[in-house]
Amino acid sequence: MAAKVLRNIVHKKVTEDLEFKDVEFEALGFQLKEKIDKVFGRSLAIRELDAGSDNATEIELNNLSTPYYDVERFGIGFVASPRHADVLIVCGAVTLNMEIAAKKTYDAMPSPKFVVAVGDDACGCGILNESYAVLGGADKIFNVDLKIPGNPPSPKDVIRGLFALVCEIKKQKA
Repeated sequence: MAAKVLRNIVHKKVTEDLEFKDVEFEALGFQLKEKIDKVFGRSLAIRELDAGSDNATEIELNNLSTPYYDVERFGIGFVASPRHADVLIVCGAVTLNMEIAAKKTYDAMPSPKFVVAVGDDACGCGILNESYAVLGGADKIFNVDLKIPGNPPSPKDVIRGLFALVCEIKKQKA
């Protein structure tokens, strides 16, 4: 019995050989960090707004903060208050009940402010957009700077979209 316990402690574990890296995501993330540092001189603060979604997009956005993706190392942080945000990510079709709250969230953001519609419903092409309780995509109430379609878009798609947004902001500043 003691030998079995000792063998379990000393032997190499099965999980030690597993590689948990997405090389393309890593490369894109570090390029994004470089751009964010040049454009903002600090981290990019994002406020996520659920305007009436089915939570599929939110799950993918939450994945960005897990140890697998860990986007904070790339200079991207999710903030709890719109007063601290540079970017407003809108998920889901804007429902009639959320219209005023969404506008108040946007108005609370400091300038310059950028809006990204993430997911088919927020982009105005989802299945919920023809519903009686839905106003439409995020572009019905905001000037949307970038749309990231997908149902839901993958974390890699979101990072690609944020990279495109930061590149566009850099062009506008120049």
